[in-house]
Amino acid sequence: ELAGMDYFCDQVQQKDVGRRMQVGQELLEYLSDPARSPDVEQDQQRLDKVIDELTAWVNSSNFKVALLGLDVLGAFVDRLSGRFKPYIGTVLMPLIDRMGDAKDQVREQAQNLILKLMDEAAPPMYIWERLAVGFKHKNYRSREGVCLCLVATLNIYGAQPLILSKLVPHLCLAFGDSNSQVRDAAILAIVEVYRHVGEKVRIDLAKRGIPPGR
Repeated sequence: ELAGMDYFCDQVQQKDVGRRMQVGQELLEYLSDPARSPDVEQDQQRLDKVIDELTAWVNSSNFKVALLGLDVLGAFVDRLSGRFKPYIGTVLMPLIDRMGDAKDQVREQAQNLILKLMDEAAPPMYIWERLAVGFKHKNYRSREGVCLCLVATLNIYGAQPLILSKLVPHLCLAFGDSNSQVRDAAILAIVEVYRHVGEKVRIDLAKRGIPPGR
């Protein structure tokens, strides 16, 4: 009856969708009750394995499995907070992919998990240094999502914790993106940057050869 991390390590590897849905719910309940789950961090390799498998759920073509994977990873972030930091590299690429999902709900939840990582697992700029590759993602929705995620980051944290000089060049490139939604999102992000730091951005953009009218 009392499931522990050994049980979950075994069960998260299941490929059957129905089984995954059941195990995911069990794991959410398990993580939400520290008294019931003292063994979460007892075995590092076992924890690594569970997080790896859940990352594969996030990549699932079944959107319900992907959403549940995002939920459970979020529960691990809540539970581990700063100790989740070593897994950021593992989970970020699938999250960038998911910000390009066809379903609004999946895109939104992927972004929410990225913001949760900034809030609980590592400083915002630590995340952005790894997130910036998303500006060049092959899926236009992911590129748009990364721009929108920057807007959300600035809304929550302001400009202080970010090194904007590292991010503005990506937005400048995105101004010329082949997709109009990406261009619009990049402009939205620059407007947000401008709102926080003012004229410095205008000067920076001029230096990068962006026409004054633009």
